[in-house]
Amino acid sequence: MTEIHKKIKEEKTLVLVKPDGVKRGLTGEVIQRIERRGLKIIAIKMVQATPNHAEKHLPTSDEWVERLGNKTLKTFAEYNIDPIEAQGTADPKEIGKMVKTSLIEYLSSGPVVAMVIQGIHAIDMIRKLAGHTLPVFAEMGTIRGDYSVDSPSVANVERRAIHNIMHASETPEEANNEINLWFKPEEIHAYKRAEEDIMF
Repeated sequence: MTEIHKKIKEEKTLVLVKPDGVKRGLTGEVIQRIERRGLKIIAIKMVQATPNHAEKHLPTSDEWVERLGNKTLKTFAEYNIDPIEAQGTADPKEIGKMVKTSLIEYLSSGPVVAMVIQGIHAIDMIRKLAGHTLPVFAEMGTIRGDYSVDSPSVANVERRAIHNIMHASETPEEANNEINLWFKPEEIHAYKRAEEDIMF
């Protein structure tokens, strides 16, 4: 197997079943959908993340924080919500900081189930299985589309994170950083699924 071939077939990504997914008993459903797709779980554990650990999971750049704030302002505009009334400010950076704080509180509010998934185009496949990050826009048939009804407008007004069941890495760089944050090398395993030769 060439390096390029190996890179495609053995792509890795991180999946977190978030506290709302764990508390609702959806961990098994997430695992089942991943494995039925032909993807392989090569590491799995339940973790109670500290706020510090949860913060390390999130990007740190000012641009990312401001982008969070702008997304929130866009949602407010779409639903005719006054940002001053809802958040006390219309400054995207300040709103972004508040959103980031709510994400940290959410991720550390209860146990999460962390997994490393491996397989062909694992990053894109998992994101397709998960569905849109905003459940209200997630297609039926996806995990979020089938099991969550939360919306950004409600979450923003209540000053909390959106309950969207799971996290999935967005890029190879993000996946690598997140895997290293949540797992030690010795916790990740190599094995062959029985149907690998038939499926790919």
